[in-house]
Amino acid sequence: MNAELIVSVSGIRDTTRDAAIEFAAEMDQRDVRLSLLVAPRLKGKYRLADDPATQSWLRGRRHVGDAIVLHGYDQAATKSRRAEFANLPRHEATLRLKAADRVMEQVGLRTRLFAAPRWDASTGALAALPEVGFRLALGLTTMIDLERDVAQRARVYGIGEGFRAEPWWCLALVMGAARTARRGGVLRLAISAAQLQRSGPRQAMLDAVDLARYHGARSDVYRWEPFPAIRAA
Repeated sequence: MNAELIVSVSGIRDTTRDAAIEFAAEMDQRDVRLSLLVAPRLKGKYRLADDPATQSWLRGRRHVGDAIVLHGYDQAATKSRRAEFANLPRHEATLRLKAADRVMEQVGLRTRLFAAPRWDASTGALAALPEVGFRLALGLTTMIDLERDVAQRARVYGIGEGFRAEPWWCLALVMGAARTARRGGVLRLAISAAQLQRSGPRQAMLDAVDLARYHGARSDVYRWEPFPAIRAA
């Protein structure tokens, strides 16, 4: 059985957009779609609502088949070295999710998919997600269908944003991706847009994708499948 390849990019903003655009062009040449992890607010006082160029590019990518995934709300308001949703109680997680959802709707990028920063969501955050309308929660080792309460196991091989980026780690990622692709199943690759600005991490991700495709992995994106309609007799 051929592997399923999911490639995601996070940290997309005004200062990293060009690197993301170049990487997306490389993926287009390989017929690989992307899952774009988007946060309304990032450190350095970045606001997606004030960045029409990035908004436009993201909407265009979704139009051609990429997926948009909510990736937190405001990492800048979180204590240093801590992932935004890693320790939130249910009530606070609900408030942040609702605020993020409003922004994403305003800029035409609303989504029902959620990946917490650093892939780390507390029990309270996971409980809050379906209340706000989210249907898929993506963690470090699982993908949870919140409507069906079913979890699929598949780990993330990542560079940046909580993952290392040294040469030895990049090599280990490429080797691990190749092993997973040979075995079949779901291969989840992730890189931050900031790391795409560095030649080593960027090349490692390209190599991992190429090896996965060589072993027959088919491209996919993070998605939630609705329940099939039941026709009346």
